[in-house]
Amino acid sequence: MSTPPPLVRCEIVDGIATVTLQHPSKPNPITQPLQRELLATLHRLQADTSVRAVVLTAAGRAFCVGADLEEMQQAAADHPSLGEWTAEFMTALTNPIVLALRDLPVPVVCAVNGAAAGAGAGLAMAGDVLLMAQSSYLYFPFVPRLGIVPDMGSTWLLPRRLGRQRALALTLLGDRLSAQQALEWGAAWACVPDAELAGQAQAIARKLARLPAEAVLEARRAFDASERNDLAQQLDYERDRQRELINRPAFTEGVKAFLEKREPVFAPRG
Repeated sequence: MSTPPPLVRCEIVDGIATVTLQHPSKPNPITQPLQRELLATLHRLQADTSVRAVVLTAAGRAFCVGADLEEMQQAAADHPSLGEWTAEFMTALTNPIVLALRDLPVPVVCAVNGAAAGAGAGLAMAGDVLLMAQSSYLYFPFVPRLGIVPDMGSTWLLPRRLGRQRALALTLLGDRLSAQQALEWGAAWACVPDAELAGQAQAIARKLARLPAEAVLEARRAFDASERNDLAQQLDYERDRQRELINRPAFTEGVKAFLEKREPVFAPRG
């Protein structure tokens, strides 16, 4: 019996890891097997110091359409309730995937083709740069179609991208957010022709891969801190980080490159 193909493919070329969701017969639902493979892949990338940027994308007609409701019904047959089963696998897989993406010490480009629906929309927004093909869209059917709340980080990520009014209205109404509208509203970095999605994602990743190794984590942490700090506290945070970062090799190289009128060359991870 032949081994089934992986649901998540990872290729590393010149320090850029391209992670591709590739369900053979469905539009990449976020099944338990896919989540296991994706989480394992993210853990490998976390430890691989040769990786300097990640592109998360998908094969087929959709990026990720969220939960496989048929799988949920079948898998939960031996559990006390469907809700208990769902909470268990969210604790074991879904939530760790979001945290693993956010904790990667390298920049993450999410290149969205087709539908990013339900949990797939949360997954798409969990990276640092959201790049969308013109035909793609974000869709949050949780409330109007299923009577549940958005998950996979959507309730945290969406208002930070759109503001509370747009995030809540989009959730309650269940309208699709087209790539162009996502760009205009600030949810996406760019909207590109479908045929150019892969190439544009790689170009952005190559640019991000040249960043100082610790810059991504520092930038993420700074913006996260700004969500809980008042202005005076954030000014203190900035001062404290500069106190440490200015003494590191990346700043020394940046200043030297500026004075020598050249592009800086930063040391790799590790």
